[in-house]
Amino acid sequence: MDNNQRDTRKFLEEQLQWVIEQDNILKKIEINLYEMRSLAEYARDHELSSKEYNRLNYQINELKNKVVVLQQQRETAVH
Repeated sequence: MDNNQRDTRKFLEEQLQWVIEQDNILKKIEINLYEMRSLAEYARDHELSSKEYNRLNYQINELKNKVVVLQQQRETAVH
């Protein structure tokens, strides 16, 4: 294997690793979004006390913040 082939192989391996990392981040975002949806549907389908509503709203905001952080990781990842 000459230097050009080695460089190409290294580049492709780095690209594959980047794609794997991006996929993992997207999976984490998806999990959080599904949880947010589940909480929102629960709130829609049940009569909640003010305390319950606030608790669910807090949970949804926490999940939203996690999604924002994950999205920032995705955008700042250099490939």
